[in-house]
Amino acid sequence: QVHLVESGGGLVQAGGSLRLSCAASGLTVSDYRIGWFRQAPGKERDFVAAIRPDGGTTYSTDSEKGRFTISRDNAENTIYLRMNSLKPEDTAVYYCAAVPNRFYRGHDPTYWNNWGQGTQVTVAS
Repeated sequence: QVHLVESGGGLVQAGGSLRLSCAASGLTVSDYRIGWFRQAPGKERDFVAAIRPDGGTTYSTDSEKGRFTISRDNAENTIYLRMNSLKPEDTAVYYCAAVPNRFYRGHDPTYWNNWGQGTQVTVAS
């Protein structure tokens, strides 16, 4: 059974940094596409970043590509999201998600079938 556990969220001042972790069990992260999504209050869950089995990465916007970095530690079976230069609009619950790479269909959250419980990130202005 796939189990994803996020950690590392918290309260940070604008301009600060956080590193989120997603510890995976029941799967091998190098065989899955692993992604980070976020959901702000009253808004839909949006794609943030993903890492492919070959290590390639994608980001939702150019802004996040410059500020956010997704990475993977195969030995620890853990995915990270490093977030720099945080802005108040980055405030959201951040979720880790996984889908077998052969079933990957895109960044729509409905295509991802394994989710963690989320970790809250709050950026104060």
